[in-house]
Amino acid sequence: MSRRGNAAKSPRNRSLRYGKRLARIQGMTLGRWCGLLVSSLALNGLIHSAQLGAQEQTPAKQAARLDETARTAFIRSAQVWSPTNIPSMDLRAGPDGGGAFPPNQMVTCTYVEGRLHGSSRKFACAMSPGHVVKVRYGVHNEEIQASVLATRLLWALGFAADRVYPVRVRCNGCSSDPWHRPGRVREDHVFAPAVIERHPEGDEVTDEGKAGWSWRELDLVDESMGGASPAQRDALKLLAVFMQHTDTKPEQQRLLCLPGGLVAGGRCVRPFLVLHDVGLTFGHANTFNRTGSGSVDLDKWANTPVWKDPGACVGHLSKSLTGTLGNPPISEAGRLFLANLLVQLSDRQLHDLFEVAGVDRVPEWVAAFKHKRDEIVLAHCGR
Repeated sequence: MSRRGNAAKSPRNRSLRYGKRLARIQGMTLGRWCGLLVSSLALNGLIHSAQLGAQEQTPAKQAARLDETARTAFIRSAQVWSPTNIPSMDLRAGPDGGGAFPPNQMVTCTYVEGRLHGSSRKFACAMSPGHVVKVRYGVHNEEIQASVLATRLLWALGFAADRVYPVRVRCNGCSSDPWHRPGRVREDHVFAPAVIERHPEGDEVTDEGKAGWSWRELDLVDESMGGASPAQRDALKLLAVFMQHTDTKPEQQRLLCLPGGLVAGGRCVRPFLVLHDVGLTFGHANTFNRTGSGSVDLDKWANTPVWKDPGACVGHLSKSLTGTLGNPPISEAGRLFLANLLVQLSDRQLHDLFEVAGVDRVPEWVAAFKHKRDEIVLAHCGR
């Protein structure tokens, strides 16, 4: 049979002929039919990606899915801060708890096929059957350093975020660059620098139709219903400004029920609002969440003032296109709350923080941190 005859019988051409007939039947152009086909394939890809994202680590016990009313009630009564003994916090070791790793520990895992969300280099890796973690890697992947800096600062001060551990990873079945060359191979590779991310302890609460929470929804929290005080909420906003946290879309935050908080029917009596992905920090917040300027850039971070309007106490944080926090006004109570936390960090702790994150020019980072802290401590907000 001729090559043309073989081509005519190929699955691809049969699909096109079927598509043309379907388009004529439904009064639609071939171009529109192709567009629907592409959309369908993209949707399938998103579904697969979402399924993989749900497997990024051992699944925790899940609370019941929330409807809109229950979700609003959760946020209204949620906390954002819990007290810690800041001077005793070991920023080099980081958070303890299940699955913690000492700095630079060698961790062995097995590559799990599938694409993870986002644009920075990462892959899923099985520590054991059913126990899959997310690994970020790469010498020029600034989100590795930023995620360590931001999560450990939040943790030390009493705000909740993912637990991030700087490690070395020996991956069985990984290519030398799994993000750009995915797929299982008959090779082992060691990745350093790298970090393993773990969720904070507790039960992630899902909702219907909405992922995470928006920074605008902090205004829904009601102290009279057991929620965080206005000062604590403003302190969290000001800390986001301090870190230049640029990627504030709802998917980067989580609703969490703290350990022991789930009761009958999946109701949570210990609701908490958590920061999930803080890898675009310690640079300069920007419209398109560009890593080059938005993540671990000492010069840009040091030269970005805390206040856009010092007299009115408006924080200097450019809102990204997808973000939900930009140039927030801060109350005097919120400024004072965060100032009282930040001044408890010693020079030794700050040095440990930047050193364990693996940044260059550690003394300059510490000096920039202290200068920006002074901007908060020495300010005064009239409201």
